[in-house]
Amino acid sequence: MKRLYFNEVVTRDGFQIEPEFIPTDDKVALIDALSQCGYAKIEATSFTSPKAIPMLRDAEEVMGRIQRVPGVEYTVLVPNLRGAERALESRADELNLVMSTSETHNLANLRMGREKSFEALAAVVKHVDGRTPINVSLSTCFGCPMEGDVPAAEVMRFARRFADLGVRGLTICDTTGMAHPAQVQALVEALQQALPHTELTLHFHNTRGMGLANVLAAVQGGIIRFDGSLGGLGGCPYAPGASGNICSEDAIHMLDAMGYDTGIKLEHLLQVARALPSVVGHAVPGQLAKAGRITDLHPAPTYVADLRRAA
Repeated sequence: MKRLYFNEVVTRDGFQIEPEFIPTDDKVALIDALSQCGYAKIEATSFTSPKAIPMLRDAEEVMGRIQRVPGVEYTVLVPNLRGAERALESRADELNLVMSTSETHNLANLRMGREKSFEALAAVVKHVDGRTPINVSLSTCFGCPMEGDVPAAEVMRFARRFADLGVRGLTICDTTGMAHPAQVQALVEALQQALPHTELTLHFHNTRGMGLANVLAAVQGGIIRFDGSLGGLGGCPYAPGASGNICSEDAIHMLDAMGYDTGIKLEHLLQVARALPSVVGHAVPGQLAKAGRITDLHPAPTYVADLRRAA
């Protein structure tokens, strides 16, 4: 079975819509624990305006205090040139830029049209000039809750334009959980054929319960990189009804059970996941931390031994 690579996004995408500020000490401790689990990348924080996302106002301190583990890339979300400068000063391993392939969602989320967003992000790519790898996350690639279908041709158009700028990777995002497996398989096959030298990552939400099915469709379509959020935390604040990301530990457990090599130390990850509700102060959607792995067997009731003897 082929090697798969997981990126953990809980401390950025997962935390950004939590209502109560999560202390910096807790963020640093969580990232340090996740660093020991075998992730390819951890999206640690966002260098956006503290007024826009107060939860992540401690970005510099978080990046300055985490214990960086060799082999793990610490990526950060960057909205503009100022954010890119802050990220570079904080020694981020990768800058993750974002815009939407839906005009309406881009206006709601970023307060500007797609073309203006593209121009601003292209300026960031030019400014960074290869000093740090850049990934671009394209939101609402599988549908917009305000527009409906987003044509695959539009997704492909923006994907090609960013690839032509020389970015290392693209994350294809199901921001609102509207994707279904057949749609996923068709789009990832088209993207891989068109952009064979661009790293492609898939980012799914489980809003309508199809998150893991979509992961499997993407794997079967040739994708090897995925985002996930510990406990299934997260959701887009500009997407009506959107719930959290796919749960990292649930997806990794499924793929491990099928024989794929995710590189993740699942037992250690489960320990971290089981501590997450105490960090955020509420229950989380993830199932594996509650039910345990399918290999975690339980003793039979004591009366079963009596029934066996009597048989």
